[in-house]
Amino acid sequence: MKKSLFSTLFLAMVCLACAQQTPSEVTAESPENLNYTTELVVEEMGIPWGMTFLPDGSMLFTEKSGQLFHFVDGKKTIIAGLPEVYVRGQGGLMDIATHPDYENNGWLYITFASSEGEEEGGNTALIRAKLRNDSLVSIEKLYKAVPNTKKGQHFGSRIAFDDAGYLYFSIGERGNREVNPQDITRDGGKIYRLNDDGSIPADNPFVNDADAKKAIYSYGHRNPQGLTKNPFTGEIWEHEHGPRGGDEINIIQKGKNYGWPVISYGINYSGTSFTDITEKEGMEQPLFYWVPSIAPNGLVIVHSDRYPNWEGNLLVGSLKFQYLERLILKDNEVVKREKLFEGIGRLRDVVQAPDGFIYIAVEGKGILKIVKK
Repeated sequence: MKKSLFSTLFLAMVCLACAQQTPSEVTAESPENLNYTTELVVEEMGIPWGMTFLPDGSMLFTEKSGQLFHFVDGKKTIIAGLPEVYVRGQGGLMDIATHPDYENNGWLYITFASSEGEEEGGNTALIRAKLRNDSLVSIEKLYKAVPNTKKGQHFGSRIAFDDAGYLYFSIGERGNREVNPQDITRDGGKIYRLNDDGSIPADNPFVNDADAKKAIYSYGHRNPQGLTKNPFTGEIWEHEHGPRGGDEINIIQKGKNYGWPVISYGINYSGTSFTDITEKEGMEQPLFYWVPSIAPNGLVIVHSDRYPNWEGNLLVGSLKFQYLERLILKDNEVVKREKLFEGIGRLRDVVQAPDGFIYIAVEGKGILKIVKK
């Protein structure tokens, strides 16, 4: 399933250069005729993080600073009842998702940085709750990563459900790359899978390992901030931040090791190397990787008749370069990249609403809907 980009376009390039094509050579170009524009829906926001939609068409969204909002009929209302949010560095209030059967059970799922625990600092937590009269009620803690740390980086975190109703969520390696991501007895640098009530699925890959964190589904991740179900295959797709280069897109598979930091296509922010290998037996190759890094945030696989020419494409927000990236795939290989809405701002999330419209969250600007010109 995973394929290195060094082989992605080999046959197409052999006659031109007799060499394999690297990810940076998969051209990221602006489209000649962009048929879409953006419409500001929610304004006056700081750092939005996650969005979800309720059956009545209203929207819930989070701000990293620790506030949850309900947006209905053009008005946003602050939702009360959130647990205390640990706001530090990249940590704060993060993702929000509705249960697939929300209309009947009313469950919301939220990830946030939490200081709960004996150690100082914080780590990523997952709760579920219900919404009553602009307040969260029936709050249940489903997972809290340990240990707490005062480090401000790599909390993750995104939430997704698969077709069987399993709940997936991500936690970054919390800036401890030498220990956390490759150790299944420790939290951090993992994709986790739970039943919707927080219990551990009986067939999780490490349930029979006495010392392992039983909720782990895959490991060897750096800082996953994109997680979504592929609507065509049911697979869970993920992207994560690399350091300087080496951002990755992966298809998440049970018990697999995605390599961080043993293998990587990135280097340290200082320009020095931390590994000299990009492949190793027993470690998965990314479906795609970015060099240079775009700092990806938010991920959707388009399945909407409102954007017929985007069907099956990936949309990814770029924090670093401030545009929406469209990746066109063929047989699970990226064959073309496009930059959409260049200069729009630091994109934090990309979501397709139940009505088929795509919404993007932009720092300092708000939430925008993509519409036809």
